Amino acid sequence: MAAAASVSKHWLSVTTPLSPSSSRAPPKTLAFSFPSHQNPSRRRPKIQFVSSPIHRRCGISCPKVAKTINGENENQVEENKAGNNVDPNDLPPMKTLIQAYKKAILDGDEKSAYEVEAAICILENEKNDLSLKLSEMLAEITAGKEKLLRLKADFENFRRRSENDRLTFTSDVQGDVVENLLPIVDSFERAKQQIKPETEMEKKIDTSYQGIYKQFVEVMRNLRVAVVGTIGKPFDPSIHEAIGREESQEFREGIVIQELRRGFVLGERLLRPATVKVSTGPGPVKAPSDTEKSVEQPTETEQLADDPASTINTS
Repeated sequence: MAAAASVSKHWLSVTTPLSPSSSRAPPKTLAFSFPSHQNPSRRRPKIQFVSSPIHRRCGISCPKVAKTINGENENQVEENKAGNNVDPNDLPPMKTLIQAYKKAILDGDEKSAYEVEAAICILENEKNDLSLKLSEMLAEITAGKEKLLRLKADFENFRRRSENDRLTFTSDVQGDVVENLLPIVDSFERAKQQIKPETEMEKKIDTSYQGIYKQFVEVMRNLRVAVVGTIGKPFDPSIHEAIGREESQEFREGIVIQELRRGFVLGERLLRPATVKVSTGPGPVKAPSDTEKSVEQPTETEQLADDPASTINTS
């Protein structure tokens, strides 16, 4: 508005004097040729100056224009607002309007200059509205992207939690099942140590019996069940259960010297601690008794003791 008023004052101060011999030409008016509503092409209107009575074709004046050129009051602006609305798409480009405004100023046609100012204000307001809408849309896009990232992060956390819960549930169920089967393992181990087949029939029965045990052990191995290491290993209260301490010439103090009942683990879960005896260190030298010889571990147990996470094995 300030720019419009400034240019108008400039026109008032630099009006070209007319020679006495020349007659004053009729004022030129800026005429807008709007396309018909029935024309689907919606071509931009043309601007031309005609020497005819002034008719203001621009029905909307800029709401920001508080002053008018050459003393026009605000009532005239309000009258213009009451006219038909002009679609900004029907107006010529801003560059064309500026050129027309310069020509109107140079020709001294203040009414045409005012009409061009109104058209420029319409385009300027339309530009501001579009800029505001664009800013709002960009803000919505940014907020939508942030929301999408949060949703992706929440979904990934949910997926990890669900997978961990599934693995934990599966491990717990397997642990409960295997823990209930451990007494069967103990029964097989005791039978293997106590039964001494003598006849051919007894040997066949024992072979069949041990074959069933091997199948059972294979199933336990597939479930990732492992034996707790004992003999020759340092005593660990988290996986060992000591029921006695004895002197030992072979093992130093704090080393497991005997396994009375096997312990088992499923992955990282302890199913049952191993029941053991622990060495108190060297004592007086004495010959081993028959009882100590009878409770010695079988060869496969000694091999398993070398690896605390080894799987169940049988002879």
